[in-house]
Amino acid sequence: MKTVRLVCFISLLAASLAVMAQSQDTSAPHVDVISIDGSINPAVDDFIRESISRAKSNGARALIIQLDTPGGLLNSTRTIVKEMLGAEVPVMVYVSPSGAGAGSAGVFITLAAHIAAMAPGTNIGAAHPVAGGGQEVKGVMGEKIENFTASFSESIAQKRGRNAEWAIQAVRKSVAITEKEALKKNVIDIVATDIDDLLKQADGRKVDLNGRQTALAVKNARVARYDMSLKQKVLNAIADPNIAYLLMMAGFLGLYMEFAHPGVIFPGVAGAICLLLAFASLQVLPINHTGLVLVLLGLALLVGEAFFPSFGVLGIGGIISLGLGSLLLFDTPAADFGVDRSIVFTAVATVGSFVLAISYLVFRSQKAKPTLGKEGLIGEIGEARSKLAPTGRIFVHGEHWSAEADGAIEIGERVRVVGYDGMRLKVTRVSEGNVKS
Repeated sequence: MKTVRLVCFISLLAASLAVMAQSQDTSAPHVDVISIDGSINPAVDDFIRESISRAKSNGARALIIQLDTPGGLLNSTRTIVKEMLGAEVPVMVYVSPSGAGAGSAGVFITLAAHIAAMAPGTNIGAAHPVAGGGQEVKGVMGEKIENFTASFSESIAQKRGRNAEWAIQAVRKSVAITEKEALKKNVIDIVATDIDDLLKQADGRKVDLNGRQTALAVKNARVARYDMSLKQKVLNAIADPNIAYLLMMAGFLGLYMEFAHPGVIFPGVAGAICLLLAFASLQVLPINHTGLVLVLLGLALLVGEAFFPSFGVLGIGGIISLGLGSLLLFDTPAADFGVDRSIVFTAVATVGSFVLAISYLVFRSQKAKPTLGKEGLIGEIGEARSKLAPTGRIFVHGEHWSAEADGAIEIGERVRVVGYDGMRLKVTRVSEGNVKS
């Protein structure tokens, strides 16, 4: 009995110590850390906004955004910058690990941070606005977008007391610099080897939280990492133009196979799922409507070639339309990315070849000689089983048929089927020298 009491006492003591340790750990100073590795899109925007709100509510000393991005959507970037400038919790942007970069949209996000930091071997810059395929936006529209983006970058730098002149040059001349140059030019505040080093260097620095000067107390703070939710991960994955384009192509191809061969089921189900995911991604990505119409026209022409063979006219037109539409699909000034051309050429070649191959098989089957029924007996060689004078019975293709000849034919003579009238075949005598298998 004493042994049982002792075991219970030890268990209660261990549980109490665990609870106390956990409560102490929770109450200890901590910072929230999130990672952004990829393009800036609505999913990233939602993730950062949610993370700022969570850091405020759970009493985090700061929010660290570990950043590595080639750029992204200007609309999403503006929303993120707006949230960061109005944040009630210090936000640090840390461009890392080594080899990472803050390109294009990443420049604005880094400049908007209360503390901007970079790891050794990283770079920042090249924020000139481009179209979806990477081309420069020309004309009056291009000038308007460039002027707006330059002023946007300048206002952020001025708000955070950073190098506004460099911020303008990053937009107008696409300049890019390393972390050492960025620190020297007052583009960033800290060069840190890791997050612990960042916290040590940031500790004690004063930041502006909506007009209120606040000193950071983050040295030795516990690091709490957070990941995207499942919804955000899915949206982030399909918000990539390459993924969206491949999903759309796979969806159309699956549905085409299902319509061409009803009852297979799997291609239709998979195609419908891919197409719905593609439409979901197109809702959050800026698209060129002319490009989308060309893609749909190209697919329609390719399908038309399968059902209405035009000796390649519809098929070639469909491939050209599909290719041009694919290249223009995300060609908008609101994005810094587009579909990789190698993916476009591969997808167009694959879809075009598949549909044209189906079209050729359909055309060949339409021109091929029938092999079943009375039509399939035309040209076949048979044998008279009764005297045809002019009607009688013949044996052809493993069956007995009523036949009518163009003259008298004796039993056992070879005959060739030349036509039919209802259920009676029309035949003619075949001499031995003209018999062909």
